[in-house]
Amino acid sequence: MDGYFGSYALVGLLIVVGAAFVAVSYGANRLLSPDRPTAQKLLTYECGVDPVGGGWAQSYVRYYVFTFLYVVFAVDAVFLFPWATVFAAPGFGIATLVEMFVFLGFLAVGILYAWRKGVLSWV
Repeated sequence: MDGYFGSYALVGLLIVVGAAFVAVSYGANRLLSPDRPTAQKLLTYECGVDPVGGGWAQSYVRYYVFTFLYVVFAVDAVFLFPWATVFAAPGFGIATLVEMFVFLGFLAVGILYAWRKGVLSWV
């Protein structure tokens, strides 16, 4: 398997082996797993409590907004902590400081926009 097309043959062989492994795994699962459906097994199950009522429930959109805000702050922390550890290293000077303030500026503008729209009020 030398040469230009040998690399493609190796990739093709890995794809075929991977697909065969998945097919054999699914086939073995289908053949070896017990399949005895009963009326009790086919019921909907949620946290140990039998479901009551319909399946439709409205949720408050504001909770999703708080979730997105949490993700924004988590991403902010993911970028700030490594930056803070590298900032004092030689070769990272005013450029990294300016880049971080630009990043924090974008976040501040987004939070200011959300605050002005009234998204950050709980009630």
